[in-house]
Amino acid sequence: MNTDRLLAAARDAVRHCRCPYSGFRVTAVLESEDGRLFPGVNIENASFGLTLCAERAAAARAISSGATGFVRMLVYSPDGTPMPCGACRQFLAEFCREDFQVLVAGRDDPPRAYRLGELLPHAFTLAPERTPPRAPEIH
Repeated sequence: MNTDRLLAAARDAVRHCRCPYSGFRVTAVLESEDGRLFPGVNIENASFGLTLCAERAAAARAISSGATGFVRMLVYSPDGTPMPCGACRQFLAEFCREDFQVLVAGRDDPPRAYRLGELLPHAFTLAPERTPPRAPEIH
């Protein structure tokens, strides 16, 4: 599982983070089945509930670009080890299966892999019979 391309894109996106309140920069890069990378950054707002996490920014960018199948996401911060919040986990669960890979890395930490189902074992759904397509194998 080579993560160099994802990590390079995540590091490059750090300069676009807008985090004047926390000072904690987070980027996320979502990889589509066809190999495209969709970076996103955290965008804080004085009304904290309106803050947009990097994971949701990346997913919104990918979906807005027409991507429909996703392989994995890398979440990165040079300021510590980031972990997707509950809202981001639920958001990803709408578009990705339980075996979707979420990689988490800090500046000095190698990426650590999780399955979305580990991070959110009981995702909320309005249509239990609807399941997103299975994530393809990463070689």
